[in-house]
Amino acid sequence: MDNSLIDPDGFRPNVGIILCNQQRKLFWGKRVRQNAWQFPQGGIETTETPLEAMFRELQEEVGLKPEHVEVLGQTAGWLKYWLPERYLRHNSKPLCIGQKQVWFLLRAKCNETDFCLDSSPKPEFEHWCWVKYWQPIKDVVYFKRNVYFRALEELAPLLFPEGPPRRQRPRSTQRHRSKRSDA
Repeated sequence: MDNSLIDPDGFRPNVGIILCNQQRKLFWGKRVRQNAWQFPQGGIETTETPLEAMFRELQEEVGLKPEHVEVLGQTAGWLKYWLPERYLRHNSKPLCIGQKQVWFLLRAKCNETDFCLDSSPKPEFEHWCWVKYWQPIKDVVYFKRNVYFRALEELAPLLFPEGPPRRQRPRSTQRHRSKRSDA
């Protein structure tokens, strides 16, 4: 992590990506060698705008290019989460205490065969699936739940102008593997 990007309050600028399909289900990725699922996300480099960082992260983590998606919107401002004490690197200066994120809502305009989880040298995800809109709040690591809820709540009207779906326990969905993990 580049510590020069930590803001004076200790937060690292970051983008989060909520990617949906035509059925308004969301991309949900399983992190490599972990029992952890999340949306694609990543840091903003010093020379990037949040939109540029989002497109870079989308290609690195999911293998999709700008022409593969439609940007539906983004959060009005930064949404922050704090890292638990055990994840803080006290020997790093400045100390990073969490992330501040701009969240983007995208719609895929491509085939599932265009998704490629191993398009970068260090893949983030090894599997993925489509899930119902509110499922990520239940399944994400506990310290990210509030920011996920706030992002989904703020962006829901863009995807559900008639009102967001009720929050309920989703059914299991089909899992997809990266090309590398199938080899």
